[in-house]
Amino acid sequence: MSLEITPSGQACGATVRGVDLTRPLDKETIADIRKAWLDHQVLSFPDQKMTDSDLERFTQYFGPFGDDPFIAPIEGHPHIIAVKRAADETAPIFAESWHTDWSFQKRPPAGTCLFGITIPPSGGDTLFANQYLALEQMPEDLRSRIEGRHAIHSARNAYSPVGMYGEDDKAKGRSMDIRPSADAEATERHDIIRVHPETGRKSIFGCAGYIVGIAGMEQEEGWDLVTDLYRWQTRPEFQYRHEWEPDMLLMWDNRCLLHMATGGYAGHDRLLHRTTIGAA
Repeated sequence: MSLEITPSGQACGATVRGVDLTRPLDKETIADIRKAWLDHQVLSFPDQKMTDSDLERFTQYFGPFGDDPFIAPIEGHPHIIAVKRAADETAPIFAESWHTDWSFQKRPPAGTCLFGITIPPSGGDTLFANQYLALEQMPEDLRSRIEGRHAIHSARNAYSPVGMYGEDDKAKGRSMDIRPSADAEATERHDIIRVHPETGRKSIFGCAGYIVGIAGMEQEEGWDLVTDLYRWQTRPEFQYRHEWEPDMLLMWDNRCLLHMATGGYAGHDRLLHRTTIGAA
């Protein structure tokens, strides 16, 4: 099986054709996809009529399932969550802020797979920011401020009972089955500059949102650094804008990317199924 890989021409991302993800893949094809994933950070596979079982099988080619806290799985598939929005929904767009998935975990997931089922005719693009490039092009004064530093990550601003998706959010009629919990108050420390375990390249890991402070710094000083870093790492020149189609699978590398959802599809239903690829 020969893959056709077309780079996006943006800061990262490529489209992959020439493979049928509804069928089991051989080791050579899996290795070729992994190489393309590591080279381009985001891969899209259009025209894939995948079932939930197909999605699960594909995910496990690249690692174990990751743990998805605070969001209930779909029935019969404990490792798949539904990212959905009803046409008449008025709650804020889910994940409409820069982040890397579950960075507050002790072992954050290596990647994410997202399959488009019901896609609006316009809007709903996903943005990505290449954190290899953000680090490589970073001004020396900012880099000197983050060298050797550890960020404090937490889900509390999002998934605690008083967070963005907490108890008050339920009253807004959100269609996603989000389960806020006091467990979101927990914290983990991660290097701000991390070495990718497969490519050996350095990148920035995480950003404001799940990052709530800097170890060894007073809150105000640490937040100033987090804010300055955020402004740099999300600049347009590091971004890729992904436009969705029905029956499209997207996979991305959480270890070297940020991503965020966008709106612009009011009046239309939207449904995608998501898995996470756990750290090896």
